Amino acid sequence: MAFKEVKIEELSFNPFTKISKEWMLITAGDEEKHNTMTASWGGVGIMWGMNVATAYIRPQRYTKEFVDAEDMFTLSFFKEDYRKALNLCGSKSGRDGDKDKEAGLTPYYTDGTTAYEEADLIFVCRKLYAQEMKPECFTVDGPDEKWYPGKDYHTMYMGEIVKVLVRE
Repeated sequence: MAFKEVKIEELSFNPFTKISKEWMLITAGDEEKHNTMTASWGGVGIMWGMNVATAYIRPQRYTKEFVDAEDMFTLSFFKEDYRKALNLCGSKSGRDGDKDKEAGLTPYYTDGTTAYEEADLIFVCRKLYAQEMKPECFTVDGPDEKWYPGKDYHTMYMGEIVKVLVRE
């Protein structure tokens, strides 16, 4: 699989559709060991004068261990043809086996981290900031009760998008 690097300003997509409807894989780790998970929560924007992406991971997710331990992570976006693979990556743990193989995905190593050859778009991110969400920080009623009945609050990761790769 061949990718080409493009400037982020050359991209044209709706981030609300890309993240919430099409989903993405959050991946961290290297050629020796990595893990991935499906996500439909996140964002892109500008922070501290940098192009950034945010991703949110619950404490029980195996991928969190990798994102916490590494300086880099990737966000990989796919065509609809890969919906079954994304469903699998969101419902099975990498602790229990080779999720890549089971999902039919091929690791693509770049910049000391891992993405996937089947992706159409990859953001390579340098972790800038991580913060656990806290119940006392909610400013409205509803989200805490609806999304966190088990009190398993996400950690928010903000990464500088240091490279954008698109399928050639």
